Amino acid sequence: MFDTEPRLVAMGSERSILFKTRDGAELVGRLYKPQETPRAAVVLNGATGVPQTYYRHFARWLAAEREIACLAYDYRDVGRSVSGPLHKSKADMADWGIVDAEAARRCLRREFENVPIWVIGHSLGAMLVHKQGEREGVERVIGVASGEVHYRDHPWPYQALVWLFWFGLGPMATMLAGYLPGRMIGFGAELPKGVYWQWRRWCTSRSFIDGDTSAKLPPSDWAAGSPPVRLIGFSDDIVIPFKCTQRLERRYGNCDLVEIDPLDYGLRSVGHLGAFAERNRAVWDTIIA
Repeated sequence: MFDTEPRLVAMGSERSILFKTRDGAELVGRLYKPQETPRAAVVLNGATGVPQTYYRHFARWLAAEREIACLAYDYRDVGRSVSGPLHKSKADMADWGIVDAEAARRCLRREFENVPIWVIGHSLGAMLVHKQGEREGVERVIGVASGEVHYRDHPWPYQALVWLFWFGLGPMATMLAGYLPGRMIGFGAELPKGVYWQWRRWCTSRSFIDGDTSAKLPPSDWAAGSPPVRLIGFSDDIVIPFKCTQRLERRYGNCDLVEIDPLDYGLRSVGHLGAFAERNRAVWDTIIA
C-alpha cells in the first residue's frame, strides 16, 4: 500500500514517498518527520535484501525522541520498489549503493532544503558512499556493520555456509532461476541476479571492489573537506567481523572507528542485522553519537 497521506505518530508524522533515480528507476521510501523543524535529516541506506520496514522503529525513534527526520527506502526491484518479475531485473550492487542512494539523498534534500543531511548506512549502505557524488550538504556519514569482507574472513562454522552460498547452492540456484531465490534455498531475501553476481565478485576477491571493472563504479572521491565518517561494528558480527570494518576505513581516511560489545549494553547479541531492531535500542544513542 502506498500511503502518501501523513500519518500522525508519537510526536511526529510519517508518509510514503515516491522518487526517481537519474536512470529512471522508481523507488519507494517512507519519510519520518518530527513535530518541529528537524535539527538534521537522515537518509538511511539499508543492508542487502533488508526491507525498509525493518528500520521503522529506529526511524520513529529518531523523529520522536531525537528531533531528526529520516528517509528509509527500498533499493530498486526489492521490497516496495519492485517493478516487475525479479528474473527480468537489471539491477546490480552499484545501482543500489551509488545510483539509488544518491537519488534518496536528493529526495531528502528537496524535503529539507536548509537542514543538515546525515547518511546512515547499514552494511552495503555505507560501503560505496566514497564513490557517490552530490555530497553537498552532507554533514556526517555513519556506517553500521559495514566493511569489506572476503569469504575467508568469516569464523567457522559460519564460513562453511558462506562457501555454499558463493561456490555451491548460491550460484547454481541463481543460474537456474534467473535470480537468487534466497528464501527457497534458506539464504534470506530474493535478489536480482546482477546483485548476486557482483556481490559474489567482491566477496571472493582479496581486492574487493578494486578488481571490479564495471563502468558503474567510478573512482573513489573522498578528499579533504569531505564529511566526517563514523564506522561502527559489533564484536559478535560474524557476517562482517570488525577487522572488515577496519578495512573499509582506508576508503575514508581517518574515521571514528567504534566496536560495540553487546554485553556492555546489557544485550545478549546484536550481530550483523540486529542493530536497528527495537529490542536493541540501547545502542541507538551510540550509533548517532
